[in-house]
Amino acid sequence: MYSNWYNWLDGLDRTPIRAYALTHKTRFTTNSDIRETLSQKPVLKGYFGQDIQEIKARLLAISWVKDVVVRKLYPDRLSITLIEHNPVAVWNDVNFLSDRGVVFSLPPERMDKSGLPVLYGPDTEGKAVLDAWSKIRTDLKSRNLDLASVSVDNRGSWTITLSNQVELRLGRGEWTPKIDRFVTIFPEINIPDGQRLAYVDLRYEHGAAVGFNPLPK
Repeated sequence: MYSNWYNWLDGLDRTPIRAYALTHKTRFTTNSDIRETLSQKPVLKGYFGQDIQEIKARLLAISWVKDVVVRKLYPDRLSITLIEHNPVAVWNDVNFLSDRGVVFSLPPERMDKSGLPVLYGPDTEGKAVLDAWSKIRTDLKSRNLDLASVSVDNRGSWTITLSNQVELRLGRGEWTPKIDRFVTIFPEINIPDGQRLAYVDLRYEHGAAVGFNPLPK
């Protein structure tokens, strides 16, 4: 019965769907993206026979598309509303992170990465890293420190990098007392001539280990 129903609908169509209209201007998606997506096989059917959900699934396969609303307009057009992800951070140097913590990709020429925070971690931890960025950044600001990046590894060990490129290795667990410890010991660190402070390892219960790199010539 299902097959006969769709065969009957197909018989009502005189022409396949051959045009679309976007309901609003998109930030990243071009007409070429949409045309290429809609031209994929299987070819589109007509107004009566075309399954809207199949078109929606095609458009949702575009990495930066968050949601889609599609309507058929008689006799042979589509009305398309695209909702795109809002990039708020660079993720693992190559992708982006949305304000909901969703990892997605964008062609490099469509988004300027400058000024965005740089975050690292497994793709499943996007939301957790984004939340951590916000909390740690606020915490550091109260100490007159600026945050450049946040990273978490597969074991849940956290590392942050300050705007002066000093890396703080915080490890697992609560980071606030470790940052407090860094602020306390930082003025006491004796930096050798020709060197710069590269990292402070705060994963110890008391104290910290420090490392240095040569200053660029």
